[in-house]
Amino acid sequence: MKGIFDARPGSRYDDDIETRYHFPNRYLNEVQKTVGDWIIYRAPRRGGGRIGYFAVARVERLDSDPAAADHSYARMADFLPFDDIVPLEGATGFYERQLGFVAKKSLLGRTLQGKAARTISDLEFGDIVRAGLNETLAPSNAVRLELDPGHADPATLELLNAPDEVQERKIVQLLVNRKVRDASFRRQICDAYDNKCAITGLRMVNGGGKAEVQAAHIWSVEDGGPDVVQNGLALSATVHWLFDRHLISLTDDYGLLVSHNRVPSELRPLFQDQLKRIHLPNSQALWPRLRYIQRHRSDFVG
Repeated sequence: MKGIFDARPGSRYDDDIETRYHFPNRYLNEVQKTVGDWIIYRAPRRGGGRIGYFAVARVERLDSDPAAADHSYARMADFLPFDDIVPLEGATGFYERQLGFVAKKSLLGRTLQGKAARTISDLEFGDIVRAGLNETLAPSNAVRLELDPGHADPATLELLNAPDEVQERKIVQLLVNRKVRDASFRRQICDAYDNKCAITGLRMVNGGGKAEVQAAHIWSVEDGGPDVVQNGLALSATVHWLFDRHLISLTDDYGLLVSHNRVPSELRPLFQDQLKRIHLPNSQALWPRLRYIQRHRSDFVG
């Protein structure tokens, strides 16, 4: 059964929402219903940020908290952030139908009190995910995000064009489709880095609006890395090739490491100005996480 998990930065819980959701056992019955299925993360007002739905993930299993008998962990997989926060209300009313019976919007917080983990219908889930991935799935962005016939495989194109009547199955297939997830990741990275290569600083956008930079995972997806902007870099094709082969890497201060005995000398001028610090997003919240950098650097060919 699909669900909603409330999560906010700076909470007292031992959350790392990409991989684990920590909760008191008073929610255990509700969380158990979601095991093996998908949930949506919602940021409540008390988090200090924008209230709304912000990501989707799949619940793999539940584990007891060895340090607190009255708490448990939901182990998460396939985390995917939305293009933007989805407000509680859409064009036709609240996405969660139960909220439509609240007499005053000022009473929403009271209505959801004690319901930090709750179940929702497949229809509600599909409506929220569609709104959350609206930019990624928009036909006008197909070329920019490489979901056009020139890049996407026939099965992905067929899925994208499937009628809404098969929404439930379509939504889940979209969430696990690698091309769709890559498109969402590419959108995050290109926007965060303003379409500039983090290493060379070059910014090239073709006539169709497609940036020439590529979205590179720091901790590879094949090894379990998440599709979040903090696990990525915008890199030109040549630099991406070097980075994936660990011929270049990063220090904890975001300086560049170069395997000078393996990187061709004619490429080294590209890196001269980035040895102290690479180009980073304006928002520090979007900078690469050190644990991902350290994982990549452990395989650096120095």
